[in-house]
Amino acid sequence: MSPRTAPVRVGTAGWSLPRASRQRFAADPGLSLLERYALQLPAVEINSSFYRPHQRSTYARWAAATPPGFRFCVKLPQAVTHRARLADCAPLLKEFLGQVGGLGGRLGCLLVQLPPSLALDAPIANGFFRTLRRLHGTVGIAVEPRHGSWFTPEGDALLARWQAARVLADPVLHGPGAAPGGWPGLVYCRLHGTPRRYYSAYGAPLIQALAARLVLASSDADAVWCIFDNTASGAATANALDLHAAVHA
Repeated sequence: MSPRTAPVRVGTAGWSLPRASRQRFAADPGLSLLERYALQLPAVEINSSFYRPHQRSTYARWAAATPPGFRFCVKLPQAVTHRARLADCAPLLKEFLGQVGGLGGRLGCLLVQLPPSLALDAPIANGFFRTLRRLHGTVGIAVEPRHGSWFTPEGDALLARWQAARVLADPVLHGPGAAPGGWPGLVYCRLHGTPRRYYSAYGAPLIQALAARLVLASSDADAVWCIFDNTASGAATANALDLHAAVHA
């Protein structure tokens, strides 16, 4: 019997199809952009939820446009992470989770991106994750902290306690961030572009090395994600397609 491996879900932040990569997707005019995207890539990250809410019916429509194995990761609202700063936000979380519930089984993960100024405060962080787990006990949680205090044994232990993964983000801001942290059951990578954040494309050698690393991680984790956020130049789509092909080569 072959060893169990987790799915490696590769995608981009949003599902726009830049002109340079459009020919790699189905040209059927009867398909929406999301439908065309989901025929080629198995996952997507919704970042617009950070700035504004979407109705439950909108999430349900997006779910219906994708095949059964497709998964969405949805970014938590800035009202939770940047304004409330994780404190006393049960009503906000309940409202948000009610909306994303429209994805049904297509909801694969939640992204918690923290502001650079938000240091680890164990009582507040434990309260936040306790509430999130009470409201949704099974969803994957990927946390992208940017303050150095989260990249510590204390920070990793706290995240692991709540089965939350620390994102491996590029560019790396702190030394320990060069590897995933927190709960090892979820590996989540976010590639923003290097050296120019949100613009720079990743070259073929890095894509090949990353594919090997993700495949290796899939033998230990329950889920592996890699999202390209270098979307400003359109590079994310080509990078994601190339990585997805390399993973399954």
